[in-house]
Amino acid sequence: MGQLIKFLFIILIVFNFVLPSYSALQGKLDYQIPIDYSKLSEEELDAKAGVYYNLALKTYNGKINEEMTSALNLYVMLCNKNPKDILYKTRLGTLYDIIGKDRYAKGCFNAALGVNPKAPEPHYRLGEFYYRRELYKQALKMYKEAYKAGYSNHYETLYKMGDVYEKFGDTEAALKYLNLAYKKNPNSELENKIKRVEASNQTNKEYYSDTRIRNVER
Repeated sequence: MGQLIKFLFIILIVFNFVLPSYSALQGKLDYQIPIDYSKLSEEELDAKAGVYYNLALKTYNGKINEEMTSALNLYVMLCNKNPKDILYKTRLGTLYDIIGKDRYAKGCFNAALGVNPKAPEPHYRLGEFYYRRELYKQALKMYKEAYKAGYSNHYETLYKMGDVYEKFGDTEAALKYLNLAYKKNPNSELENKIKRVEASNQTNKEYYSDTRIRNVER
């Protein structure tokens, strides 16, 4: 009888921590965590969550696997333990973003910004959220906020700003940020992109120069 009570008690603890992410995923996950993490310190949970987070980013292929489930559950636990930690909220939002849980992703990012509106990472991740959904105007706004908040030397932010400006046809602005990104991380792919944008920029200059001349002649 004593063993049964002990077993039920452990199960209750596990479900107490796992339930939030289950609810967020509409009550269904493909995997469960058969381990009671409730007795681990925040530092230990943080270390395990970081490992699963990186694995989840690498292994996710459209289906919720064990690594993704573990990362989600661990960051839910950490957010419950420390609601003011921006990293926990941002990483949980990133995981929700990847699996397409839009409302929960935005909720996590906005909650992180509610703790610290000047934190660059939540702005950047929210920019990524909009970029993935081809909402480029909103994405650029968030990238700019991340840039102003401290990501002026952040390669991904600089690259994405340049990329979005290129999509908008603003080749001058695109070159500004792409060249800044290249200084942070020179690579052949970006070099080729810059050359392509430079060619487009030259074409734009010639077009507008010819247009001004024709207008003057009239």
